[in-house]
Parts: sequence; structure tokens; C-alpha cells
Amino acid sequence: MDGDTLHLRYRGRDTSVRLIGIDTPELHYRRGHPDYPEPYAKAAARYLARLVKGRRLFLETDVEAHDRYGRTLGYLWAQKEGDSTPILVNAQLLRAGLAQLLTIPPNVKYVERFVAAQREARNEGIGLWMPIDPPLPAS
Repeated sequence: MDGDTLHLRYRGRDTSVRLIGIDTPELHYRRGHPDYPEPYAKAAARYLARLVKGRRLFLETDVEAHDRYGRTLGYLWAQKEGDSTPILVNAQLLRAGLAQLLTIPPNVKYVERFVAAQREARNEGIGLWMPIDPPLPAS
């Protein structure tokens, strides 16, 4: 599992799921070497694991249900026991500043929601949107 791909049981079989509409930093960026993750890759993977742990998961597909690698493409909803409304995991990763919007038509069902989530993270300067050189304090 990394920040935008996870493995779960779907329709009775083990399935690799690629979250639609987002792209997170790669854990194995330089020629597959595990010692060279991109910045925020580990944080995105940990956050995804935290979002799904102990929750009931619902997978929703869009127009294209599989990518060229055979992975299931989906919107992942996670619901805590006792909560009435599940969260859209894809959007949560954007909102936390741990993913960037990646729109690939025709899978655009929640694109407006994703744009808004990324805009909020960017406006707050969190995660990937944190300034590299923060402004100096006023003198």
C-alpha cells in the first residue's frame, strides 16, 4: 500500500485498488529503491492506513473500472462504527495536503469536491502545499 493504492478484498477476491482523482508522492521513486521515497510519501501512506483501519469500507467505481495495470479504479468510502455518514477517503487525502488532484476523464464524478478539498489544503499551506521558505517574521 502507498498513499493512493491499497489492497483489499472486493467482490470475494484480493484486489489492488487505485484511488480515482488523486496522486500521492511515490514511496519507491528512484528505480524502485525503497530508501528514496518522495517527500510526503510515507505520510500519505500512513494517513491512508489510518483512514481505513477499523472502518467499514465501500468501493465505488466510475465509468472506467480498471486501469491498464489491471487495478480496480475507485472512490473509497470509510465509515466508523456508529457514524451515520462515511468519509470519501480520496477527498480526505487531498484535504490533508497529502495528495494532488489528478483528473483522468471519463472518471470525474467527484472532481468538483476534489478541487475544493485541494484548494482548502493549498490555501492553508499544509502538506504538499507548505511553503518551502516560510516568510520571515515582521521586524
